[in-house]
Parts: sequence; C-alpha cells; structure tokens
Amino acid sequence: MELQGKRVAVFVETLYQELEAWYPILRLREAGAEVFTVGPQAGATYESKLGYPIKADRGVDQVKASDFDALVIPGGFAPDYMRRSAAFVGLVAEADRQGKPVAAICHAVWMFCSARILKGRRVTCFFSIKDDVMNAGAEYVDAEVVVDRNLITSRKPDDLPAFCRAIIHALSGVAEPVGAGASSARG
Repeated sequence: MELQGKRVAVFVETLYQELEAWYPILRLREAGAEVFTVGPQAGATYESKLGYPIKADRGVDQVKASDFDALVIPGGFAPDYMRRSAAFVGLVAEADRQGKPVAAICHAVWMFCSARILKGRRVTCFFSIKDDVMNAGAEYVDAEVVVDRNLITSRKPDDLPAFCRAIIHALSGVAEPVGAGASSARG
C-alpha cells in the first residue's frame, strides 16, 4: 500500500467523464490512499455524461489545499462548470502554490487556465483545448502524460494507466520509471 496515509481530492461536477473520475478513485484507493470526492455541495449527487452518479463527500467551500496531498480533476464537460467557481479555481491555485501534485486529464486542463498557473509550463490535454492552454502561456505536448514539476496532465481516457502511474509516483516520492512513456519537465 504505497500511498498509505495520503489524502487525495477528486473533483466532481455535473457531466464529468465516467472513466476519468472512477479510474483514478479506484486506482488510488487500491494503492492505499484515502480518496475524497469534492463537489460544489457536500452530499449532493452529480451525474456523468452518461448519467452515472457520483456523490460529493465534501463541498468545495469546506476544504482547503492543505487538507490533501494531491488534487485530481477529471474531464468531460464538468471542468467548464468547475472553472466558474472561485472556490474550485482557488483550490487549484493554492495547491499549485504549495507544490502539491495537481493532476488534470482531457478538458480538465481548463482549470489550470482559469487558475492562471500555466505560464511557462508544459502540459497535454484533449486536442480541442490546446489553443486555450497555449494562449494561457503553456507549451502543449502531444503525449499520454506530461509531468511538469507538480502538474500532471493527460489527453483522454486511453491515457488513464499512465496518468494514474504518474500520480502514484508523485505521491509516493518514487521517480517515474524509465520507459514509462511520460514526458517530463523539471524546474
């Protein structure tokens, strides 16, 4: 249980992408982390793009970055709702300031644009928002996972194994194994 004692927040909101939320939740729990879903309102249920429900353990207004060792942001249309919330955006910005792993997949990289943490960073994302991340000052890289200091990004559900490996490595303090397919920039 390499992540025993680690606490991870997975953001939830309406129209999240099913695999991009549930795969990290289950994989991180399997590795021993305590995983909490954080949504707009504690106890509320949010439906995925296909209607699959997920309940928020905590409300975003009830938590702070120091409560967690990492944040994970799934894609889908949910990040477009999340980025309208000052509390969600502020949580991402604060976790980045604290140097905690902040992982975003697919459209979730929009949250980094809104948190204004992309200038001079390397990231990947779903190809349709690459102009947004470049306009926010990031270098776009077309790779299954990109790690730039504490930011971990991936493009799509097919990248979830590499995405979760990178999150686990960041939380465990173990360097990414050579040949794992990760593109990284350290700064």
